[in-house]
Amino acid sequence: MEYGCIGEKLKHSFSKEIHAKLFSYNYEICEIERQDLDSFMKKHDFKAINVTIPYKTDVIPYLDYIDDMAEKIGAVNTIVNKNGKLYGYNTDFSGLSALILKNGIELAQKKVLILGSGGTSKTAKAVCESLGAGVILRVSREAKDGFITYEDAKETHNDADVIINTTPVGMYPNIDGAAVNISNFKKLSGVVDAVYNPLCTRLVLDAKSQGIKATGGLYMLVAQAVFAAEKFTDSKIPTEKIDEVYKEILLSKKNIVLVGMPSSGKSTIGSALAEKLGMNFIDTDTLVVDMEKRSIPEIFQSNGEQHFRSLESKAVLEAAKNSNTVIATGGGVILNPKNIERLRQNGKIYFLDRPINDLLVTDDRPLSNDIEKLKKLYDERYDLYRKAADVIVKCDFDIEENIKAIKEDFLKCDY
Repeated sequence: MEYGCIGEKLKHSFSKEIHAKLFSYNYEICEIERQDLDSFMKKHDFKAINVTIPYKTDVIPYLDYIDDMAEKIGAVNTIVNKNGKLYGYNTDFSGLSALILKNGIELAQKKVLILGSGGTSKTAKAVCESLGAGVILRVSREAKDGFITYEDAKETHNDADVIINTTPVGMYPNIDGAAVNISNFKKLSGVVDAVYNPLCTRLVLDAKSQGIKATGGLYMLVAQAVFAAEKFTDSKIPTEKIDEVYKEILLSKKNIVLVGMPSSGKSTIGSALAEKLGMNFIDTDTLVVDMEKRSIPEIFQSNGEQHFRSLESKAVLEAAKNSNTVIATGGGVILNPKNIERLRQNGKIYFLDRPINDLLVTDDRPLSNDIEKLKKLYDERYDLYRKAADVIVKCDFDIEENIKAIKEDFLKCDY
């Protein structure tokens, strides 16, 4: 391996794609079991590497040189092999600082809780100190070595102003997790999550739902990669490259999620959008049929609506884990708030608002197979669609115009 990233579990990693946008060197993702780390580091058969969970402190004894910031923090995420000697750096510090400043999260004189005890936690502490935080508390499962417990955080320090999550809780593929319950902290003004896959963790979404400034870790990942690439190549990269690559990666990972009434055009518009944008396409109703090997009317007839909704939620969970995908949802997906939360983690949600007079009654839709049922559903669900949507698309004109409107909005990348 010439260049790459080492860690224990890296299926979630975007690093290869990011470095490909910076330089033409061959960058590999390399999962290493803990028992193999010693031989890998002693052999050091690489030009330069990034280091991620859980080895940011474990690699330090193998270094011939560690720069002042990395030594102060006690964590290394970038190693360069210079004529057989290993030089260690911490570009996470600059990456996390950039993320916090970009999102306008104020740390000066604030009480900050840092969740986690690994290398990124150490980096977060140094960043908080540099930005003038008033009180900095690191939170772990056990109260030792200067840490407080999660119970202490909830009971004694629920007046915290900012929470920074450095744990892998909520990371792909376990996207439902959250390290803490945001509602226990009544004074929060900011939440930062170092997890970047999914783009918005449950922790971030919970904070945003309460009007708290919150961000996932993708910008940090890109920024630290740019700073690492400078070390790799002994060159200077213009700072505007961070925003450029960030937007490109964000756009390549974001999903388009279509919600709306049965027969509003979700599948038709969705498949056409996916083709035009070079994205994948998933229909959650099709996922349910594939899981059950039965049609939706057969599922309703044999097992009822509640069973179908359970299957639908399973389909949504699987669909939501994807990236660069157009997801057409069933008409009732908005009935379960959990479905919308999952879809929003990687997706921007568009409501196809088609007038009721333009909707069709068909036998393959058990809850809208006559006009009275359709009108009842429309009245029950319309406000739920509007509430779930990031963008409302008026579908009282040509389908091609609908596709164009969604495409143009999505490509603006204004999120």
